[in-house]
Amino acid sequence: MIPELGHFALIVALLLALVQGILPIVGAHRGHAAFMAVARPAARAQFGFVALAFGCLAYAFLTNDFSVENVARNSFSQLPEIYRFTATWGSHEGSLLLWTLILGVWTTAVTVFSKHLPEDMAARVIGVMGLVSSGFLAFLLLTSNPFLRLVPAAPEGNDMNPLLQDPGMVVHPPMLYMGYVGFSVAFAFAIAALLSGKLDAAWARWSRPWTTVAWTFLTVGIALGSWWAYYELGWGGWWFWDPTENASFMPWLAGTALIHSLAVTEKRGAFKSWTVLLAIAAFSLSLLGTFLVRSGVLSSVHAFATDPARGVFILGFLGVVIGGSFLLYAWRAPRLAAGGGFGWFSRESLLLANNVLLIAALGSVLLGTLYPLFMDALDMGKISVGPPYFNAVFVPLIAPALFLVGIGPLARWKQASLPEMALRLKWAFAVALATAALLPLTQKGFNLMASLGLFLSLWIVFTGLIGFADRVRHGEGELFSRLQALPRAFWGMQLAHFGLALAVCGATVVSHYQSDRDVRMNVGDHVELAGYTFTFQGATPVPGPNYRAMRGRVEVSRDGKRQFVLEPEKRSYNASGMPMTEAGIDYGLLRDVYVSLGEPLADGAWSVRIYHKPFVDWLWLGALFLAIGGVLAASDRRYRIAFKKGMTKQEQQA
Repeated sequence: MIPELGHFALIVALLLALVQGILPIVGAHRGHAAFMAVARPAARAQFGFVALAFGCLAYAFLTNDFSVENVARNSFSQLPEIYRFTATWGSHEGSLLLWTLILGVWTTAVTVFSKHLPEDMAARVIGVMGLVSSGFLAFLLLTSNPFLRLVPAAPEGNDMNPLLQDPGMVVHPPMLYMGYVGFSVAFAFAIAALLSGKLDAAWARWSRPWTTVAWTFLTVGIALGSWWAYYELGWGGWWFWDPTENASFMPWLAGTALIHSLAVTEKRGAFKSWTVLLAIAAFSLSLLGTFLVRSGVLSSVHAFATDPARGVFILGFLGVVIGGSFLLYAWRAPRLAAGGGFGWFSRESLLLANNVLLIAALGSVLLGTLYPLFMDALDMGKISVGPPYFNAVFVPLIAPALFLVGIGPLARWKQASLPEMALRLKWAFAVALATAALLPLTQKGFNLMASLGLFLSLWIVFTGLIGFADRVRHGEGELFSRLQALPRAFWGMQLAHFGLALAVCGATVVSHYQSDRDVRMNVGDHVELAGYTFTFQGATPVPGPNYRAMRGRVEVSRDGKRQFVLEPEKRSYNASGMPMTEAGIDYGLLRDVYVSLGEPLADGAWSVRIYHKPFVDWLWLGALFLAIGGVLAASDRRYRIAFKKGMTKQEQQA
């Protein structure tokens, strides 16, 4: 009866979501306090029932209940327990239930941390999130019920997709979904502000920490996905411009623009219409990503839903949410005040230029992702848009945006002086340019694109140091006191920009200076690459819990001295027979040495791929700094004070 209990919990959750979505919005419109008061308890109860349903599905997976179709299709009795649990969201149905659960987490967080908001604003925000929950719960119950029974029960499961049987997949989907769904809070704030007609600095201040936290989760999720692809797929690549990767990257770009636009709206009261538009776009792109992955229109390692009915439902839901939001925006936006004015060269103008470039870059990714689908839908042939297109179009748009990252934080609000700024930054520009031009000469010779990437990363670091030094210099007291007095938002900005510089540097160096060899190796054979000597010492069979593997042994030496041993594997899974590659990697701050086994050849030989990847780990180190910066910015003192005031208000009301 556990699956039936889970199904019943979803039905109750849908009813509660409808109550949460309708009554508070109606109450806020009519000034009905009792209706508005329904928002918080309804949201928390809805989350409770969704959590119960998720727990029931997880229990079915953990106990190998193969009478549930979802379990039979996506699990296996030999599957390790941790992967039986993660198989809960490894299927289409389970991943949508996870999405809905995380939406409940965000909504409950809003009910807890929104005590300082006006009651009508809180009611509208929670109500909008309730309507979004209703759509996903209806989708689950009508087209993607995770609790359907098999009669008779299957004797054994089909196994979980071997690609997902990895520790990275335990964390990656929840982190990614926390980011995707987190933008629903910014979206709800934007819709609530449009409904009330009150788009002011206070609205931006309320929305900003939620947006930053969602962006932080999405950053972590994308970085984990990139790292997983790097070590799991055996190709040694970290970004493939796969449509599913693009589906997560587009909301990240929109979220990045939104964070900076919210800063201007909060500080200066400008960009109100633009900020609302970005909030709608960020969540709309999250929904679009869901449609692309879950409708079956894509063919990639992540897109494993193929039921057209699901695609039609998601597309309809997408049309209602996006279409309704833009209609509301078109109705309300012309009535908004213009906000504070600013000169052609100021922090506002630079942030606006940065926003425009980010959205243009986003548009290039959107076009490259959707254009092949439109061509296919119109029976105009199948085309493939790959890295050459994205590198040719995306890079020229993002490069000037990265250059502006160095200037924007140093410019004054309202009006800045261009000659003064040029004088201030001339040494940073000169040193970054000279270093970027000379460093490639120490490798494979001068490369324009490599020098451009190095220049931009050094430029961001040097200008960040100038801004940091200026801020500390104008403080009061001893050096330690001045450092301590710096707000968390400033530290967060500095760390995030530094992380961006690290990521740009890592991407530049590994893209232009990596080396690789694809060779045939028998026992005792030697291969040299990037100053290392690789000696193949054979492969031996190794049993796994639900697979059989051949584990290779490759000794790596340098200048005749043994450095380390790598043990790549070639696995074959018992249930599906699907082969998988597990790379052997020696991680290092300045380089990775990467070996993967290909196919066995005659006479005990193997096809072996060897890679030397300089600075590749700076990509994920940069993402870590970006995430830490986001956490610091979201926990700035002004947001903590607002929360404490809200809690005090709650205690007084109690």
